[in-house]
Amino acid sequence: MSKDASTTGSDRIAVVVNGNAKSVSEEVIETLDSILDGGDLFVSRRVEDSESIARTLVDRGYGTILTGGGDGTFTVVVTSVVREAERRGAPLPRFGLLRLGTGNSLAWVVGSSRIGKGGRTARALSVDLARLKADAGSRELRLVEVDGMLAPFCGFGVDGVALRNYNQTKRFLGKFPFRKLTAGAVSYAVSVTTQTFPQFLLRRTSHCRIVNRGADAYRIGLRGTRLGAPIPAGSVIYEGPAMMCSVGTIPYYGFGFRVFPYALDRDDRMQLRISNIGTIAFLQNARALWRGEYENLEVLFDYFIEAVEIEMDPPTAFQIGGDEAGERDRVNVRLARPIRIVDFYAPPRGE
Repeated sequence: MSKDASTTGSDRIAVVVNGNAKSVSEEVIETLDSILDGGDLFVSRRVEDSESIARTLVDRGYGTILTGGGDGTFTVVVTSVVREAERRGAPLPRFGLLRLGTGNSLAWVVGSSRIGKGGRTARALSVDLARLKADAGSRELRLVEVDGMLAPFCGFGVDGVALRNYNQTKRFLGKFPFRKLTAGAVSYAVSVTTQTFPQFLLRRTSHCRIVNRGADAYRIGLRGTRLGAPIPAGSVIYEGPAMMCSVGTIPYYGFGFRVFPYALDRDDRMQLRISNIGTIAFLQNARALWRGEYENLEVLFDYFIEAVEIEMDPPTAFQIGGDEAGERDRVNVRLARPIRIVDFYAPPRGE
């Protein structure tokens, strides 16, 4: 790919796409290759590719790195680049994303265009890159740090099981001729209704114990108000049953599911949510839950936290940034230092 000799490293754009993502077709790769101009395109086929790509990105000093392929791709690339830059004492670039994956929770926060089919794909990619080069703003974003990974969210329980079931369903339906019609939200809906809900009707709810390992934590009450006294370091934040126990720094999971409605209320805390809402109640209140508007202090336990230790008994399915992470009985989660992220909703450069 040609390079513009007049473009400095700090002005250049790199795009890293997940070659296995459902929306990353040869057409997408060719389109990006033709419109990047002064940037570079990297196609990752395996998680192991991220480290070598990160070394190249830091070597060349890109000012902006965009990822394409969903929340998992963003998590892997950002983690690899941040770790490599920290190891060398190099400045961090700003990060952004192209909406080329299934979940794309961050796209709901930063205004990335929805990628269509055919000519719509080229137009959407061209629009986002043109906006980026012209006047896209950026802002700080804190991430969750867990198991050495930086991600917008992580979680135990029903969300981890739902993700595992979704991946299994997607792989199964992908064997049939109509696989394109069953990708994304369709596979997710099928897996939730046929596997996840029935499993949680029959299984024993996990016991959860959460200890504060950071600054004071606070229970969140109705409409985001503070409830009760501060919970100091070393104290138990929550102990009891948990169908879901998740932490996030942005409001959304994939498909616009607003799991953490208070995540952006404070820049010095993450939102912790423990949910014990049953299957029937979930279905009855699905719309309000999806919008983040459902409130019930008896089944939803929300907290502002900086760092916690979470224990689950028995070991429970865990996910990091929308990627399966096996079954765990204990993790430590903390608020990471901020990165800068391209935000098409933010004021433009030069404000």
